[in-house]
Amino acid sequence: MKIKDVMNKVIAIEPHLTLKEAAQIMSKKNIGSLVVVDNKKLVGIITDHDIIENISNVNAKVSDIMSKNVVTVDAEESIDTAAEIMKSKKVRRLPVVEEGKLVGIITATDIIAHSDELNEEFLIE
Repeated sequence: MKIKDVMNKVIAIEPHLTLKEAAQIMSKKNIGSLVVVDNKKLVGIITDHDIIENISNVNAKVSDIMSKNVVTVDAEESIDTAAEIMKSKKVRRLPVVEEGKLVGIITATDIIAHSDELNEEFLIE
């Protein structure tokens, strides 16, 4: 099964927003992360965990807190590949790209929900 078949809609924000604004968006959308874009270019990702760790500074800019070296995955790859990347890079969320354009996000929860489609060889490791 391909990532594009299980990925979620991605919510993107700009880096100048505050942590408070990012938290409000996450709460309203009931999501645990936001992808950060600047001039339509992926520049970071911020999670609910990042916000909680910096709760005393809710007026800080997202750009000050976000993870900047974002690992991505191509929409045409298999969910096995996404699981392998998450495991090796120790991340739980992967922005999904198609021809270099941000098109979605896949999370560890999405992969678990489709675990019956994962390659048996991967699960045995």
